[in-house]
Amino acid sequence: MRVLFAVSDWPGHWFPMVPLGWALRAAGHDVRVVCAPSQTDQLTRAGLTPVPILDGWDMTFQARLQNYLNARDGLWPFAELPPHPLTGEPLGDLAEFDLGGWFEEHNPGIVAAATRSTDAAVAFGRAWRPGLLVHDLVSIEGLLNARVLGVPSAVHLWGAVGTDESEPGLDLVPVDTSKAFDRYGVGQAGFEKVTHAIDPTPGPLAPPLGAERLPLRVVPYNGPGSMPGWTMERPARRRVCVIWGTSVTRMYGPVTFAVPRILDALGRLDVEVVVAVTGEDRARLGEVPDGVRVLERVPLHLLLPSCDLVVHHAGAGVVSTSLAAGVPQLAVPNGLDQSLIARRVTASGAGLDIPGQFADTDAIEAAAAELLGSGTYRAAALALREENERNPAPAAVAATLTALAERR
Repeated sequence: MRVLFAVSDWPGHWFPMVPLGWALRAAGHDVRVVCAPSQTDQLTRAGLTPVPILDGWDMTFQARLQNYLNARDGLWPFAELPPHPLTGEPLGDLAEFDLGGWFEEHNPGIVAAATRSTDAAVAFGRAWRPGLLVHDLVSIEGLLNARVLGVPSAVHLWGAVGTDESEPGLDLVPVDTSKAFDRYGVGQAGFEKVTHAIDPTPGPLAPPLGAERLPLRVVPYNGPGSMPGWTMERPARRRVCVIWGTSVTRMYGPVTFAVPRILDALGRLDVEVVVAVTGEDRARLGEVPDGVRVLERVPLHLLLPSCDLVVHHAGAGVVSTSLAAGVPQLAVPNGLDQSLIARRVTASGAGLDIPGQFADTDAIEAAAAELLGSGTYRAAALALREENERNPAPAAVAATLTALAERR
């Protein structure tokens, strides 16, 4: 069977789909992934076959624009304004970005790019004729092709965020910029006709859905890389891993770069600290305290099982990897889906969250000490790991999807 994946222009959205892609391939199916050219190399390294035909908005810009709109509407939580949507530099005043003027100048190009992207996706789908379609939550091309082709389909969640969220300032329905749904006569863009949702979250974190839930065991994929030998050695002190995605600072601005405060807080505790950062944030971090180990581009699933606590920005990928490892979590979210995911981690009993605007050194120290000192968080984290392991493996979900396609 031919299986078409459609993914948005953001690795964190489709990384959770990789093990399912492997499982479908191992079962003998032909899997292709329509994507933006920027995702080609990473998809190739993941062992999947990219079809780089999509176009559209840069997702970093989209996130900055959403933060700008939230600031305009009084939903931005920090005293400092968000970064400029175009340059990424801190705004001194909202008037520094002329939203109306920018939109008037650039909207024709945006519509043209969206038209090229949706039309290319439909043309490929019609020519290749897949028997099954799987897409991430915000892939407009996947949502459209599911309607146009009329084949069995499923949305694949990237974590504890679903199709029926009501979080203020968080609108996950893909914007149909080119009016493609009208052009192809398939109604309006939305999740109301999605029939199946592949959900890689244990029950206590399961998000609201309007579709049939297909539980999926998290088999973490965090990109390629090798395993450091020291992770197999038992540390002399409890090990805390600090993880911060470079995208956080790009999207939310330097005020949200909490790693120095986190390191100061952990320095007050008797722990070993490992920091996992990439690129720009490594340079931004500068000198680190003695004894702090800094890693770049180590797949998290190889590191986290050796840790007693994970401190992170509440990205869906690190949360899922932490759940699979059974490690308590301290989340420091800054907005969009991070805040929602962080609250769900806290509600599960497997961690705590401190909104970024309140995450000073004292608050981080107190939360980390609580998580390390109380066995209840570890017990809850281990219970979530066990529940995750009871969920169907990617091979089982691949078989379910195959049966769904065969019943058509």
